[in-house]
Amino acid sequence: MTARLLDGAALAQRIRAEVAERAAQLARQGTPPGLAVLLVGDDPASAVYVKHKVKDCEESGLRSVLQRLPADTTEADLLARIRALNADPAIHGILVQLPLPPHLDAQRVIETISPLKDVDGFHVASAGALMTGQRGFVPCTPLGVMRLLAHAGVDLAGAEAVVVGRSNIVGKPQAMLLLQASATVTICHSRTRDLAAHCRRADVLVVAAGRARMITGDMIKPGAVVIDVGMNRIPDGPQAGRLCGDVDFDSALAVAGAITPVPGGVGPMTRAMLLVNTLEAATRAAAR
Repeated sequence: MTARLLDGAALAQRIRAEVAERAAQLARQGTPPGLAVLLVGDDPASAVYVKHKVKDCEESGLRSVLQRLPADTTEADLLARIRALNADPAIHGILVQLPLPPHLDAQRVIETISPLKDVDGFHVASAGALMTGQRGFVPCTPLGVMRLLAHAGVDLAGAEAVVVGRSNIVGKPQAMLLLQASATVTICHSRTRDLAAHCRRADVLVVAAGRARMITGDMIKPGAVVIDVGMNRIPDGPQAGRLCGDVDFDSALAVAGAITPVPGGVGPMTRAMLLVNTLEAATRAAAR
């Protein structure tokens, strides 16, 4: 058996086209969607991510405002900029690219963003809304995973779902979304005993632990759907520098029923969901 590949890049392209159509409609109605991106410092990976996000906005008809700030920007200055964007009616989404320089309190920065413009879904109000089933913004990666699963026709009701990783950005919100879809959810982490046994029970296995190739084929239930959120660089050897996920793709491919590749799986969906959340923020603003 060879697993079916879940092509996140192709689905993300379709979603961007849908966003472009809806964004054009909003613009004609007087509310062109606007996203502000704040990039503090000169982290190379962050610069690449931001470049892609700005490009996505341009291609989808969203107005993007990029503010580049030096690494020694004070927290007071950064918070003041966020408050100004909160008050700007032309800006519907605010994204502060993480990680921030160590002298800045990331949580304080995130909590300064208006929950109405929190398109990353990291604000405590957004997390609380997700926990209680209220309307809010969901972090882009878990939201993208759910869109991938829905597109693949995966029936989550009653399914055994295992999430490896407990971060506020992926693991916890992913578990909440799967629970809302009526899956039976287990969250595993670095202190989990016999991780392999938990993984082998999973009809749907979502891996977001940040450890290269930690999940191997013998840890996967035959026919399971495997979602690999990991994005790692191979440090050495003949494949040094290449991207790989948290799942050992080659061994998993022979066991799983469906699997996301790295790259080309969850990553493009994360970026697409940022556009979706920004469009939703603009839609809500137009209705107020």
